[in-house]
Amino acid sequence: MYRYWTGSSWSAAITNNPMQAPPSDGIGAPPRPAGQQAWGPTPQQSRRQTGWWLAVGAVVVVLAVLAYFAIRNLGGLLGGDPSAGSNPTQNVCPKEVATTVSPAAAPNDGRVHGGALSYPRLGNPWSAPTVETRVPFGRDVLTQTVMIQESYKPTGSWVASVLVGELIAGDGFFSPQQGSEIVVKCSMGVFYDDAEVVRDDKVNKATTVDGKDAWLVETHLSFDIPNLNTKGELAIILIVATRADSSSIFYASIPDNADPQLLSDARAAMADLRVES
Repeated sequence: MYRYWTGSSWSAAITNNPMQAPPSDGIGAPPRPAGQQAWGPTPQQSRRQTGWWLAVGAVVVVLAVLAYFAIRNLGGLLGGDPSAGSNPTQNVCPKEVATTVSPAAAPNDGRVHGGALSYPRLGNPWSAPTVETRVPFGRDVLTQTVMIQESYKPTGSWVASVLVGELIAGDGFFSPQQGSEIVVKCSMGVFYDDAEVVRDDKVNKATTVDGKDAWLVETHLSFDIPNLNTKGELAIILIVATRADSSSIFYASIPDNADPQLLSDARAAMADLRVES
């Protein structure tokens, strides 16, 4: 609640709306000692008071506008626009920062290297490791895949995948937890056509990899894409703070209709991750 300011003291009258004009029957005065002169605003004070309230009103409006846009932007980063349902847009995906540093040649040691992480190369039915340039949240990415459904649409197939790479999380450095959330939101916005995607986290916790701080998210994503046999898949996102100013990512997506062994393979690869010096 708010009290009115008379120009010299607070009134007895109160209101829940700071923009409301004083009541026509007066705003009342607090008790005064006997013999003290009654007070009230002079015309000059009244003009001052009106100007003060107009200034307060302008500040309130500006703060309300700023708060509105701040909340919208926060929602875009952490949870998407509530009016957009459960499927975030591609706008949450980070924009890659240009770099002139080329990835170092990976050693021929039976492991798959990407960013500052590596895992033991998976055997049949997984493909040979290949460079992946279509992942919007990573660079220096190598992936292994297994075909699940060919040509569910003219230009697309559906695969199970495991990959490692350097995390792209936009300008500046993000903690592993922030990076994992960016990746989940970005994936939901770009990998599932225009379908609504429902997220159900199974794991969302801090962990470590090779002594480095990390954050693990395992989330089941449900969707209904025309001509696609599967209606969901498990996404595994592990962000590791591999450098003082950067992180690397292990990512796996295993469709619900895939051979359960593929999920076991992905977990085995994650369990044997190494941070490369």
